[in-house]
Amino acid sequence: MSKPITSELAASPPRAAAAVLLVMLVATTSLSQLFRASTNVIAPELIRDLSLSPGMLAFANSCFFWALLAIQVPVGLLFDRIGARITVGALSALAVVGTVLHASVTDGEGLAVARFLMGLGHGGSFMASVFLVTRWYPRQRWTTVMSWVWAGSMLGIASAGTPLAFAAETLGWRQSFMALAVISAVVGLLFVLLVRDRPPGHVSQATRPETLVDALRGFLTILRLPGLPRIMALQMVAYAVLTTTMGLWVGPYLHDVHGLSVIDRGNVLIAMAAGQVVGLLVIGPLDRRFDTRKWVAVGGALATLTVLAALALWPAAPLAISIALLVALTTVSAYGPVIVSHARTHYPEALAGRGVTTANMAQLLGCAMMPMLTGLVPGMFEPATGGGYPPEAYRWIFAVIGLSLALGLLVYLGSRDVRPSEAAAPANKPAT
Repeated sequence: MSKPITSELAASPPRAAAAVLLVMLVATTSLSQLFRASTNVIAPELIRDLSLSPGMLAFANSCFFWALLAIQVPVGLLFDRIGARITVGALSALAVVGTVLHASVTDGEGLAVARFLMGLGHGGSFMASVFLVTRWYPRQRWTTVMSWVWAGSMLGIASAGTPLAFAAETLGWRQSFMALAVISAVVGLLFVLLVRDRPPGHVSQATRPETLVDALRGFLTILRLPGLPRIMALQMVAYAVLTTTMGLWVGPYLHDVHGLSVIDRGNVLIAMAAGQVVGLLVIGPLDRRFDTRKWVAVGGALATLTVLAALALWPAAPLAISIALLVALTTVSAYGPVIVSHARTHYPEALAGRGVTTANMAQLLGCAMMPMLTGLVPGMFEPATGGGYPPEAYRWIFAVIGLSLALGLLVYLGSRDVRPSEAAAPANKPAT
């Protein structure tokens, strides 16, 4: 079994080079976030124009995540063999094709295909941030720097709010997606031109060339690492809470229960994105402050469960309270980088690409399944007068999301903590 990693770097990289890296990581992850959440604020319009049922909308939305899941094995192999720069740049071509198709779809099946292609195109974006940050920075700073990138990626969520709503209202959602296709092409090209897989001056250690069989065997090595499956259990549901609420149900909830217009829904989405930024910047450094990753993640999960319980128990709360709860949800659920860093400490540098993508597969599986699971709920209720669904439907949507998170947390509680102050993860240390 491979030993847990130790940091190759004693200090942070040069500021200018690091700034370029971080800007490009923010750009590509922002686009990924934008497309993940792009069905939310315009969901009522998509339902109307494409004659979608709630189940079909949920399925089409989840296709983005099924694509992300499907491409993780190839992405992990490519990261380790040719690097993140070329991989992310090449995949951006698929993102452009999918976005153009999204602008011209006429039914739910076409929307599902378009979102699947878009998901393939963004299949390396977030894992590139993990892969490159853990190569460019010392391990003590991983969570903090990843928090910076992921906080910056909230620009994508914010863009999927009022800006997309305004563009859809003035230009139409189809023309808006054509413009996004051009932006995707530009960002993909710049990523290839500007990003480097190693910090300046870094000399890679010589490694034995792998056969394809050796490369695939690396995934099995990752899955057999002690303690990693328990971490992946929480990773499967933690981020899915955010993507299922912000990416799918917040827009319909605010429309059906509170009657908000497309612009007002976009404003709420921006407020939620701002809450996520604050949460990432505050929660990200806590693992170093308290010298624990596990218990920071547990605290974030418990706080998230509390907010979900409030939304489930009071789905028809006054608008101000509902918005406050939604913003609180995104703020306290910003412990994702802590879980990612916890998982990253379990696998060796030689398997870094496959390690981050294997762990990410659990996260993406949850992001694909939770929307589909919650998509079954509205159909159990009679549509409300004037269209949409009653508050009781959203009560059970929030309840299902909360139950999923609670189950993942129960499994995670048995994991072994790996503290930032540790040079390496002890092989036989009991769970703490």
